[in-house]
Amino acid sequence: MRAGIVALVVVALAAGLWWWWQGRMAKPLTPEALTARLSVPLAAPEGPQAVYHLGHSLVGRDMPAMLAQMAGHEHASQLGWGSSLKDHWRGEVAGFDTENAHDRHRPAAEALDSGDYPVVVLTEMVEIRDAIRYHDSARHLALWAARARAARPDARLYLYETWHRTDDPEGWLARIDADSARAWQGEVLAGAMAQAGVGDIYIIPGGPVMAATVRAIEAGSVPGLTTRDDLFARDDAGAVDTIHFNDIGAYLMALTHYAVIYQRSPEGLPQDLTRADGSPMAPLAPETALALQRIVWDTVSRYGLTGLSKG
Repeated sequence: MRAGIVALVVVALAAGLWWWWQGRMAKPLTPEALTARLSVPLAAPEGPQAVYHLGHSLVGRDMPAMLAQMAGHEHASQLGWGSSLKDHWRGEVAGFDTENAHDRHRPAAEALDSGDYPVVVLTEMVEIRDAIRYHDSARHLALWAARARAARPDARLYLYETWHRTDDPEGWLARIDADSARAWQGEVLAGAMAQAGVGDIYIIPGGPVMAATVRAIEAGSVPGLTTRDDLFARDDAGAVDTIHFNDIGAYLMALTHYAVIYQRSPEGLPQDLTRADGSPMAPLAPETALALQRIVWDTVSRYGLTGLSKG
């Protein structure tokens, strides 16, 4: 009986502590305040910028490697299997040993504390609703951002907005469209940027670029691509992976990162790149690459909250 009472008291104290800590979080920025904060354009970087990526398989090894080849910069990362920012903060990263068994891995805390990276890209897990509800997304984005900012006040910080499974029952395109303002901006970004020591965090709109590309493919506007499945990986039996990109999808996301980080159109960038292991990426026709580059720049330029000048 006494043990049961003690257990209830412990639970009550833990709940009270949680609510007290929640109360310490400043209220999220309003949409108007968020837009005002991020409406001042960033100056285009001068030369290559070392980039640190924190995330999971929608970052992967190959996309940062392709981006580095496009820009000529150094990069490092810490990855996990579907890991949230909270998982990384607590050091509870599923698949840590497997995903970080490469020479570009650098532990996240060490990397950010070093101040070596003028650009830091932070990636939250999806399902984004679960990340917000169970993984305290805004708080942990704020914690990582404040940590990077403390070591390097002039660091440019980005939240990489991703996507859900293509078989989402609510509709894949509909979820990307709705979640952009509702979840990624309204919950995660607005909550994090309201906290002290965080500063500005811009968005790399991976999901919206994926959606724009799929719409263009389905309209017959991308030479060589005929279906959204052309952007996603397949298993050994040929079944389409409903969330993880293939080489073309990785190339598309590398273009998106390039456009936002370097504040310039990716049109004209090479398409004959290599994966992280040095093997050549799947062949991509020049006309296909050009169409993807133009979609990326059009989407990024229209999105807002990326730091690009509207002029």
